[in-house]
Amino acid sequence: MVKLAIFDVDYTLTKRETLAEFYLFMILKKPTLIRHLPFGVGSFLLYVLGIIDASRSKQNFIRFINGIKEEDMKIYVKEFYEKRMSKIIYRDAIDTMRKLKQQGCLIYLISASGDFYLNELYNIKEVDKIIGTKFRVENGVFRNKIEGLNNKGEEKVRRLMEVLKEDGHEVDFKNSYMFSDSMADLPLFKLVGHPYLINARKKKNNIEILRWR
Repeated sequence: MVKLAIFDVDYTLTKRETLAEFYLFMILKKPTLIRHLPFGVGSFLLYVLGIIDASRSKQNFIRFINGIKEEDMKIYVKEFYEKRMSKIIYRDAIDTMRKLKQQGCLIYLISASGDFYLNELYNIKEVDKIIGTKFRVENGVFRNKIEGLNNKGEEKVRRLMEVLKEDGHEVDFKNSYMFSDSMADLPLFKLVGHPYLINARKKKNNIEILRWR
């Protein structure tokens, strides 16, 4: 049986929200994309007010990827990782990965963010698997439509189990780890024997808090 060390990404592995960071990066590359900002902010407010769900809000916000060719996206996300995303990763997160990797854990990143740019986190040599939200590609061109479900909450557990089955892994969950800043990951916290909240203001569900910098 294998042991897992599972990490959320936004505000757990990274100090900031990666989709917002990617949008800012893309505005610098293509300033005309700022035209999507009012609609994106409006969609976020509708989500906060409970008028639309997280999936709809995310699809609305990420409209700026519409029409980008796959080959161009590969160039963008590579540069995004090198110039922006790699600079906002918690050093304590990397140190924890290294420590748990040495103890025999497989390192899994599971996030609601888009896998088309999260996959650049394979640049972290300790990372074994990345599971993110999938976005549609039609005829080699990106669309702001989620394939399947937004990878959040219970969907993270479902996707994890699907990937583990595909890879033929039987997991010792009692001796596995989960790190996240949010109680939205309670389904994953419940799955493992060693759950940790990252930089939370107060303890919830008796989960130990770690302070990462």
